[in-house]
This record gives sequence, C-alpha cells and structure tokens, in this order.
Amino acid sequence: MVSDERPSPEGPATFREVFAQREYRAVFAANTLTWVGDYVARAAVTLLVYRETESVALSAAAFAVSYLPWLVGGPLLATIAERHRFRQVMVVCDLVRMALMLLVAVPGMPVPVILALLFATTLANPPSQAARSALLPLILPGDRLVVGLSVNASVGQAAQVVGYLLGAAIATVNPTAALLMNAGAFALSAVLVRLGVRDRPPAMTSAHRSHLIRETAAGFQMVFKTPVLRAIAVLVFSAMLFSIVPEGLAAAWANEHAGESMDPGLAQAVIMAATPTGFILGGLIIGRTVAPARRLLLLRPLAVIAPLALVPALLDPPPVVVALLAAVCGFAVAGLLPTANGLFVQALPDGFRARAFGVMATGVQVIQGAAVLATGLLAERFPIPLVVGVWSVAGVMLMSLVVLRWPDQQTVAASVEAARAASTATDGTARASQEGSSDDPGPGHLGPGRPRHAVT
Repeated sequence: MVSDERPSPEGPATFREVFAQREYRAVFAANTLTWVGDYVARAAVTLLVYRETESVALSAAAFAVSYLPWLVGGPLLATIAERHRFRQVMVVCDLVRMALMLLVAVPGMPVPVILALLFATTLANPPSQAARSALLPLILPGDRLVVGLSVNASVGQAAQVVGYLLGAAIATVNPTAALLMNAGAFALSAVLVRLGVRDRPPAMTSAHRSHLIRETAAGFQMVFKTPVLRAIAVLVFSAMLFSIVPEGLAAAWANEHAGESMDPGLAQAVIMAATPTGFILGGLIIGRTVAPARRLLLLRPLAVIAPLALVPALLDPPPVVVALLAAVCGFAVAGLLPTANGLFVQALPDGFRARAFGVMATGVQVIQGAAVLATGLLAERFPIPLVVGVWSVAGVMLMSLVVLRWPDQQTVAASVEAARAASTATDGTARASQEGSSDDPGPGHLGPGRPRHAVT
C-alpha cells in the first residue's frame, strides 16, 4: 500500500525514516508480539490436542481452525473495522484474544471446548488485521509505506519460523506455558497500541452506514469492478496459487526424495524454511535498495520469474536445490507484493480500506489452501516433481497472461485520480458531520486543509 503521490524517481525511503514514526514503532512491536505468540500457540495447541487424543486428524483440525474465520466470514468481519475507530478495534480484539487464550490454557479443558475457543479467538483476527492494514497508510506517508510493508512482510515470515520453533520447544515441556505466553503477548500488544497510536475517527461515518452485508458486498464490488484493483487482485491471487506449493508438499517431498544424502526431517525443514527465507530477503533488499519507479518496472518480470523459478522441479532435483528454487520464488513474490499493494491503495477510495483488505486476505487464504489441496491430490497419482513442475509451467502461462493484460499507465493514473476525487468528497462530508466535535482526529486524518499523504 502506498501514498497517493506518484512514484518518485528518487531513492526509496530508508528504514530509519520508517522507524522514526512513533506510531509505526508501536504497531510494529505489537504485531511482532502477536505474530510470534500466535505461532507459538499454534504449535502448542497442536501438540496438546495430539497428547490428549492421540489423533492426527484432531491435531490437524486444531492447526487448521485458525484459517476458518477467513473462509466463513473474513470480509464481513473485516467490514466491522470500517465502522469503528481503528485503535479501538485493535485493542478490543487483543483483549478478547487474551481472555480466550487464558481459557484455552486451563488444565483439563476438553478438546471440543479447546477447538471452539480457538475458533472464537481467531474470529478477532480479520477485524484486527483489517484495522491495522487501514491504519498504516495514515501513519507512513509516501514511499515509507512501501518500505514499512516490506518490513512487516519480512518480519511476519521470520516470526513464523521463530514462533514454530519456540512453540514446539516450549510445548514439549509445558504446553500451558506456551499458551500463557500467547495471552501475555496479546495483553502487551493492547497496551502498546493504546499508548502508542493516536485515536482517529472511523473511516465510515454513521451517515454512510447501511446493512453490514451490503457494506461487505460493496467492498467486493469495489475490488472486482474497478479495472486496476481487479488487475492487482488477480496478480496477487495468481502469485499465491503456486508460491505456497513447495511448503505445502515439503513433508511428502522430503520423505520420498531425500534419498540417503539427507535426513528426511532435515530435508523437510530446509524446504519449508526456503520460501519464507527468500521472502524475507526479497522484501528487505528490493524494498530498501530499489527506487520506487524501478520497482514498478520490475513488477511484471518478477511476476513471471516467481513461477518460472519452480519449473526446474521437473528434473527431480535434490532437496537442497528444491529449497533454492523455492527461495528464488519467495524472493520474487516479496519483490512484487509491496508494489502491488501500493498500487492497490492508490486506486482505493477512502472508506473502503478495511473492506478491501478483508476481500484480499480471504482470497489469499482460500487460494493457498486450494493450491495445496489440489497439488496434494495430484501428488497421490503422479510424482511430486512432475506435479510441481507442471503446476509451475501453468503458473508461468497464467502470469504471462496477467502481465499482458496489465492496465496501461493512463488507466492507472485515471483510477488513482478518481479515487483521490472520491476520497476528497468523502473527507469533506465526514469533516462537516464532525464539525464542533472536541475529538482531535490526529495528524493522520485525511481531510480538507491537511496535506494528503495517502489514499485509502
């Protein structure tokens, strides 16, 4: 997500400029805590359920339940964030998750109750993440937002690796301790957000509210009926369709093709860690060293390079080479996502930020799960290298088509200008409705008479 300023030919924003923003530091620290805590708890709950039931299916269900809210109501839940103050939404969601995780940690809790509590806990994820996504462009102006998004994405990948390792280590000794750690992370996150983030009025005023389902449907219409937004959504969804495959098939791939040169467990770990590692490097290197204008030029070649990197899987390489291919794919995806997200926000009018995030996040979750399921089913009948290689060839063809149909510069510029005009009109209405209020919307509020740094 990026500012409404057109990409500057000058150098990119620096990490120092990004972390100089006090509010960003608070959000960044809070997010990192909850990310690590979530993965720690996920590893702990999986082990806890398996110990209680000795059932692989129930253990897998405990892992998969965290994805269900996005599938059954992600966009609807994300729309709630549009109706309320972003800081309030984030704090309340943290406190709710803290309380529910404390209940999960109660010794002797029946497994069905644990699964129900986990599901209830994850229901707070969509509105919390939507509020955070909508808040960041108000905090980070211009290219600082793109660099900030790259940092967030890279740290999120690192948090996954650290959280799983830490969670598995702690849960082996005491699963309850891991769950309490997650509850503590949510509590500290709530404090950081409450004290470190300015309060701002809701993106959607009461005058613009209708039925929640109708508001959610408007988010879908905004994304898929706007040519530029639709093109970006197709690009992001296509990237997710193949980049997750090596990680999803890593266990079977390692056990079937590791051979005598490498332990299967080590081979699985190497393959699973490769994509996040490449993503971390790509997000930090491209986000920090490549100028904004050049990032736009790199978007289309990176889109094709990402699936192309996995095509050599057809040759059935050893696990180390598979990991290198997956890392290159992750590097390319990390290079294109922040730029694509930036263009997405440029062409998105005010008041649709959280809803659009819900649409995109749900699409990513569904597509990743479908890709792993489809390739897993294919791998039951065909060799895994053949499945991944052919799947990636199809990805190259799909990405080539997406690139060829990418909107031209004039279309993008017109969409950005239309979003800017709609945002200005909305801001004027919101300002008039709040006239006379003693609440200070804070320096990030977008309205007439203030410098506009970001379009939502």
